[in-house]
Amino acid sequence: MTTDSPPHQQRMQLALQQARRAMAEQEVPVGAVIFRGDRLLAAAHNQREQLRDPTAHAEMIAITQAAQALGDWRLEDCTLYVTLEPCPMCAGAILQARIPVVVYGAADPKAGAVESLYHLLQDARLNHRCQVVSGVLAQECGQLLTEFFRQQRRLGKK
Repeated sequence: MTTDSPPHQQRMQLALQQARRAMAEQEVPVGAVIFRGDRLLAAAHNQREQLRDPTAHAEMIAITQAAQALGDWRLEDCTLYVTLEPCPMCAGAILQARIPVVVYGAADPKAGAVESLYHLLQDARLNHRCQVVSGVLAQECGQLLTEFFRQQRRLGKK
């Protein structure tokens, strides 16, 4: 499937809904959902501030939810949709969970570990690799982040 395929766009819209929830909670607006076939296994958003946990990224929470839903840490036959390119921590968790397909929206030139800074999900030296589809609803995903950080600067926050 390509970036403009209707299933990718529909599922990224669900991830965007999660990102908007994060923004409403004063969290960096990143959302993630995991599907196995047509079944939604997980839906999560960043909760680092709320949980006071540096690992509480949307992807990490969604991976935990999906593993609990399946009763298995192996998320084979699943697809992760996330509004922002995963960081090194999340890319590592994606590999450990054996997620075969990752679809993301906006690129992250400062911390992206899928295509921007690193290519962890397709590194031939590792024992697992992922198919990657990037740029799905990238403009909408990026605009949400831009607006969030603009608001944070206006408020004088970190």
